[in-house]
Parts: sequence; structure tokens; C-alpha cells
Amino acid sequence: MTASLSGCTTISNWFADDDEIEIRTLKPIDAQFEPSMVWDTDVGDGISDYFSRLRPVYGDNKVFVASRHGDVAALDPQDGEPVWERNLAVFDEEGMLSAVAKLWRSGESARIGGLAYDKQTVYIGTENGAIVAMDAATGETKWSQSVEGEIISAPVVSENVLVVNTGAGTLFGLNVDNGEQLWINESDVPPLTLRGISSPIAANGGTIVGTPTGKVQVNIIDSGLVAWETAITKPSGATELERIVDVDVTPLLYGGIVYAISYNGTLAAIELRSGRVIWKREYGSYRDISMQGNTLYVVDNNSVIYGLDRRNGVELWSQSSLKKRSLTQAEPVGDYLVVGDKWGFLHWVEQSSGKIVARYDLGGDDEDESVYVAPIVVGDNIIAITRDGTVAAITSPTASSQDETPAQ
Repeated sequence: MTASLSGCTTISNWFADDDEIEIRTLKPIDAQFEPSMVWDTDVGDGISDYFSRLRPVYGDNKVFVASRHGDVAALDPQDGEPVWERNLAVFDEEGMLSAVAKLWRSGESARIGGLAYDKQTVYIGTENGAIVAMDAATGETKWSQSVEGEIISAPVVSENVLVVNTGAGTLFGLNVDNGEQLWINESDVPPLTLRGISSPIAANGGTIVGTPTGKVQVNIIDSGLVAWETAITKPSGATELERIVDVDVTPLLYGGIVYAISYNGTLAAIELRSGRVIWKREYGSYRDISMQGNTLYVVDNNSVIYGLDRRNGVELWSQSSLKKRSLTQAEPVGDYLVVGDKWGFLHWVEQSSGKIVARYDLGGDDEDESVYVAPIVVGDNIIAITRDGTVAAITSPTASSQDETPAQ
């Protein structure tokens, strides 16, 4: 099936300048298929106007979602119905009337910033420095712990250790059974950094994370000691703004090679065993890199999408027609990539060529309903979330002859 989708112009464009209208007006595409909604539901008020990378996760045949305010839910991936729901917002105790008062007040925001799943447990991290471990089947709290620093990225679990990165430049290792602190590793934070921080990954007895000082760092999972750290970029420029070098992305590991990208313009492939830089290319981003087969996919600071050969960094194609639309990372889905944008659209991009082949309007061309994080793949659908808390399952072709995708 082939259909032509024209560009859009909305009433909101009446109040925009020429540059914004050019960005908001989508170019027509020759659509190869038409995505459709399977179900949708809401999780509180989403993240509202706050910065967040709060992304749904899948496990135990459930989709786990959360709002910044404190709503947490496990959804049935078939129909979106809640299996269980919790509210982690903080309420002042008011004696016998406290339960009644909760019905009429929303409470103080829990400020949830990170969500992860591992072995029948959901882990919630907050900007207040709280970690809550919840039973994936029931939503009941297993344990809670506090750390110093904001948690605005997803933690990771490996070898019975929960690794948590914080905005204070501190990495924590916690016992997954009870939350007991096992180790702590502190690193420098420049005077001016981006709001985001790197989510760690774990492999081969170590945890890998990007730092605000432009480095990729490997810590031994048992002790937190630094095995090696490698600078993939260095500060340059006269002002603190020009000298921002954050590696805010989740490192990508495949075949003994770590791939990472910095905000100020360096994409690097690094040997995991030694920390040796194999190759570098000039691309800058604060969005995660993705990979399928031998191709890396990068969405840069201007929302230009690139396909690159992972073996040498050679550019295979670029897609610039969505430039400055604040795209999410590119999520591989079958033979395509899916990206969300600032005005609530989802776009399907052909992995082999970079051609846009399908589009779905989830957010109604509204910045309040932007798709702010990449969707996740669950069965034959993708699960996307908008800034105002709409969670939707949307059909997407998933059959692919590509090689396996690396873990992140």
C-alpha cells in the first residue's frame, strides 16, 4: 500500500515566525504503510514542561510507565489496561483525615527521573535522590534507599548490583536485595553542564558510563574502582558554554567495542578491554546512539539523522528533512528506525537509505504532547509516551533480516 501524506499547517502557525513555520511544516512523503493505534491510556500528567528522559520499560509481560509527579503503573501490553497502579507522591499526614485528604490533593511531586526493570523488580529513581525497588507483579515496595544527588537517568543491574548515576557526578553501587550501599565513586563535574546525565550499562564485570568531563569510564562492578577512563573530547572555547563536553548518552557496547558521543561534536569507538580509541568522527549529540547490523544510527544536536558504518565511522546516508524538530534517538524497529518529535509526530525511516516511509500524528501537532523519548518495541507494536502522559501502542512492521541489536 502506498499513500501520499502532505505537509501540515495548523492554527498555531499563525503566531509563529517564518523560521518556526518552516521547521513545523512537514514535507510530504510517499508512505509505504499506515501505522495505526492499538490502544492508548494516560499515566498522570506525564512530565509536563520539565526536562526528562523518563521512558517506559518492558518486562515480565508488562509495560511499566511513570509520571514525574509519582504515578507508576504496570500495563498489559495487549490492551493497555493497568495490572497495578501506585502513586509515590508525598502527602503530609493529617491523622484520621489523611486518607480522605489524599482524594482531593495531588501531594508533593516524587520527581521521578529514571525507570528500570530486572528480574521481577522495577527500580524507580527520583530527582530527590530516592531509589525505590518495587515488585513487578504487584507494585509492592521491596525496599527504598536514598543517595546524594539527582537521579535523572535509568539505573542498571548486573551481578546483584544496582548501579545508579547521579547529577552530582557520583556513581553508586547498591545491593539489589535490600538497597544497601556497596560502593561509591565520585568524579569531577565542570561548572556548567547539560541537564542530562549518562545512564550506565554493565558487561564483563564492569559498568560503563559517560561523564560530564567528556570521558567514557569503566568501573569494576564489585568495588566501584575505576578500571580505565578515556577522554573522547576536550573542552575548547573562551566561555563555559563553549566548553561543555558532556557525554550524556548511554554507551553502546557491541563486539568488545564501546560507542559513545559527546555534546560538543565527537563520536568515538573505544576498545572495551583497554580504553583505546579505535576511531573518531565529528558528530555531536545528547541522544543515545542505536545500532542494527553493522550500522550505527545517530541523531545529532540539530535533529539530523545519520547512518554510519560501525566498523570505521564512515557516513552511509543522512536525513535532514526533520531538522530542528527536537527528535528523539532513533529506535530500530524491524527494517526501520522510529523517531518522535517536538510536536507529537512519529516518523518511520528506512534503515538502508534514510528515507522517511511512514508517519503517525500522536500528539496533534502540539508541543505539550511532544514525543520526548524514543518508543520501545513490544511484540508487533511500539509503545510511545508523550509529554502530557499519553501512552499509546501503535502498529509497526517488525520483521527484519538484520543482525541482532546490541544491549544498552
